[in-house]
Amino acid sequence: MVFSSTVFLFLFFPLVLILYYLPPLRQNRAYRNTLLLVFSLIFYAWGEPLFVFLMLFSILVTFMIGLMETCENRKTAKLFLTAGILYHVVILVVFKYLSFFSQELNRMIGINSSRIDIALPIGISFFTFQMMSYLFDVWYGKAKVQRNLLNLALYVSLFPQLIAGPIVRYETVEMEIMNRKESWEDFSVGIRRFVIGLGKKALIADFLAVTADNVYALAHVGPIPALTAWLGAIAYMLQIYFDFSGYSDMAIGLGLCFGFHFKENFRAPYLADSIVEFWRRWHISLTDWFRDYVYIPLGGNRCGIGKQLRNTVVVWLLTGIWHGANWTFLLWGGLYCCVQLAERYVYHPAHWPKYLRHFYTLLVICLLWVVFRSVSIRDAFSYLHAMVGGNALYDETSLSYLRSSAVILVLSTVCCLPAGSRLKQIMVARHSGAFVEILTGFSLVFILLMASVFSISGGYSPFIYFNF
Repeated sequence: MVFSSTVFLFLFFPLVLILYYLPPLRQNRAYRNTLLLVFSLIFYAWGEPLFVFLMLFSILVTFMIGLMETCENRKTAKLFLTAGILYHVVILVVFKYLSFFSQELNRMIGINSSRIDIALPIGISFFTFQMMSYLFDVWYGKAKVQRNLLNLALYVSLFPQLIAGPIVRYETVEMEIMNRKESWEDFSVGIRRFVIGLGKKALIADFLAVTADNVYALAHVGPIPALTAWLGAIAYMLQIYFDFSGYSDMAIGLGLCFGFHFKENFRAPYLADSIVEFWRRWHISLTDWFRDYVYIPLGGNRCGIGKQLRNTVVVWLLTGIWHGANWTFLLWGGLYCCVQLAERYVYHPAHWPKYLRHFYTLLVICLLWVVFRSVSIRDAFSYLHAMVGGNALYDETSLSYLRSSAVILVLSTVCCLPAGSRLKQIMVARHSGAFVEILTGFSLVFILLMASVFSISGGYSPFIYFNF
């Protein structure tokens, strides 16, 4: 089940809200938590009826390991922490990478034996990292051990962030599991945030996906002109932002509806002036996770240059691997590592003119999204070759794509800018607060209706990060 589906919009979500806010049980925290847990498991089982048991078993293992971490003997406690982290790493390797390893092994030794083919549970990278963050937070004393299995299960499986994040750290919601306070203000902000995220997904990302998917499919088959390649690359660059940030907006909004406050996952990343700054604005929850649980424990910036380089390489290779079992992801992470190290030690974008910094940053991001999106490294280099005019500059197909995608490309580019907040400030300065609220309300209703129409008429497409 996905947030943009008609089942979620018109059945699942309204039903959860009605049952959650039943007047006789409004003050019963145990009832509300149990209700959210049950519906979260239904939400996941809707698309993963078997793998829901894998998630439940992992929650049980994490719960028991967490209890063992509180033993007085720190060496013993550390052994349990190591065992817990190792368990989750093994789970990721088996379900996410074993099929890839078997395929590559068969290719390297030149045999045609049947490969291991294991289905990938949706969202496994996200909920596994959340369980690992719980174990780390308990070990470092950032959070108290959870002695109620159902509460830990709710933290892991809470449906707003279960499938594609953001990665919610246990320490950030520890108190809200039992002591959160729902309010009309949070609820109204949450609904607004959800609708905006739905609009990003259904009205922008899904339209950009048509151009991106068609162009990358053409490039996989044969050579394409430079204009076609650039249109596809820019379309995907915008698509993945609106798709993933849209999901994050919807998740944060849904969390607010139930009293949970998740941290921001995107802060206008395409306004960054360097690659380092871009990754402070893009998928913030993943960046922070690797910083706090990998980079800093390895020594961070507190050690010599050699170890700093090692730590950076380790983090970026793990970031690439986290995204999937393909050499393109490893190359993508490695290239980002090289660019960040070059920014730190070779050239310094902060000293450049602002327009040049911004152009450089967007160019690097666009080119590396090509590597990320490509099926293979060969396809990636073939696509990049096309972008520099290695085949031809344009043809009739290029002009056709340009005409059909020009409006959505311009619209999505404008929407990447903080124009909405500035427009609201202008409206507030010129009109009464009531008028602005009414206009905002009508705009949100329009977005919801349009997104619903497209969802009903054209079905829905999965979020990109479901694959990770």
